[in-house]
Amino acid sequence: MRTLTEQLAQYAEYHRDKRNIASHFVGIPMILVAVAILLSRPQWSLLGLVVTPALLVSIAAAVYYLKLDRRFGLAMAVVLALCLWVGYPLGAASTGQWLGWGVGLFVVGWIIQFIGHVYERRKPAFVDDLIGLAIGPLFVVAEAAFLLGLRPEVQAAVEQIAGPTVIKSAASQH
Repeated sequence: MRTLTEQLAQYAEYHRDKRNIASHFVGIPMILVAVAILLSRPQWSLLGLVVTPALLVSIAAAVYYLKLDRRFGLAMAVVLALCLWVGYPLGAASTGQWLGWGVGLFVVGWIIQFIGHVYERRKPAFVDDLIGLAIGPLFVVAEAAFLLGLRPEVQAAVEQIAGPTVIKSAASQH
């Protein structure tokens, strides 16, 4: 398994334009919530707990993130729990509401992502490596931490490999 720095740096290489990163701060949370909504059916009761495919996927993802890094893994577990908190009631709503919210957020989130990649002038990371679908949410959490001045050692290691973030002009080439 690649390290946290290797995973973030590989993903960051596709995301150096600040406008693209900003689009990910909107699009990725929308997609995460959409997936939580869509996977919140069916719902089973097990020992008094509501179990759904969304819960099982979230637990697996949290374990993966925790193996990469304890602090970022805990942050991701909180993010995933919040997505489940939003997704469960909508998963239990009428079929129209469940699909409307789930599909709607999913489609709009991806549109925002692809608009960001227009600025980047580079395809999304998952096109070359499907693990990018799992690293995207972690990248957003890491970028938020970096903006808050947290984990400067991780930020420096990622930027040493991927380079700093920039605003690309129309004349610049990648």
